[in-house]
Amino acid sequence: MTMTGTIEAAYEVCEDTTRSQARNFHYGIRLLPRAKRQALCAVYALARRVDDIGDGDLPDDAKRRELAALRAAIARLDGSSDPVLVAVRDAARRLPIPIDAFDELIDGVETDVENAGFTTFDELVVYCRRVAGSIGRLCVGVFGASDLQLAPLYADQLGIALQQTNILRDIREDLLNGRVYLPTDDLDRFGVEVCLGADGALVDDGGLSALIRFAADRARGWYDDGLRLIPLLDRRSAASALAMSGIYRRLLDQIAADPSLVRDRRLSLSGRQKATVAIRALAGRPA
Repeated sequence: MTMTGTIEAAYEVCEDTTRSQARNFHYGIRLLPRAKRQALCAVYALARRVDDIGDGDLPDDAKRRELAALRAAIARLDGSSDPVLVAVRDAARRLPIPIDAFDELIDGVETDVENAGFTTFDELVVYCRRVAGSIGRLCVGVFGASDLQLAPLYADQLGIALQQTNILRDIREDLLNGRVYLPTDDLDRFGVEVCLGADGALVDDGGLSALIRFAADRARGWYDDGLRLIPLLDRRSAASALAMSGIYRRLLDQIAADPSLVRDRRLSLSGRQKATVAIRALAGRPA
């Protein structure tokens, strides 16, 4: 196989991964022109590999070793034949993708492995910046922007907003995995202990709902700041960013309107709802 054929095959692996696993992001990624779509699929596939290590069933020591090995492999991209790393290497040669953002992502996933929890919201923001703001900055490397000083900052804020949405959506699922991401300060303020009742649903005497609404309102401020990114992007990149963020913002609105929706399930939008968000994004309209 020629080098061009090898690279194309590598991108196909990444696109297959994105199609099958990026249940929300794929709606935005597919709005990009082919070259940028391939590059962002490569970024997603590598980020997914990092996340899968953190969320997998390996013992913690084995997870740390896997993360360290992947960190080293990313540092020596030129020497890898792994298809995902081959695709990322090619994308980074064509576009100003900040490869060091993957280091931050790995730092964040290592925090998950340590499972120490967070005392304050500021501590949570540091975590969100690592696991999601890093992805926002990687996306800007693919998108390009008219102001490369401000765009990474706004992308970082948008990623933090999305991660706060994930945390509110996944309170029950995270608890089942032995994790609580809500800061202790917030839990104490609202008198909440995150636990399951006999029915397997999150216990809520009103405090949890109040905390969720408070946290959702706080996350909206991060969306407002992060969406300042959109005017800095070309039309197709702006549509992609609006679609990806719009799906999560609509989820956040549903959770805030009825916090009980997350007590016993992992809330998600329907395929029709996601498609509607993508169509609005193409027209330059937020969800």
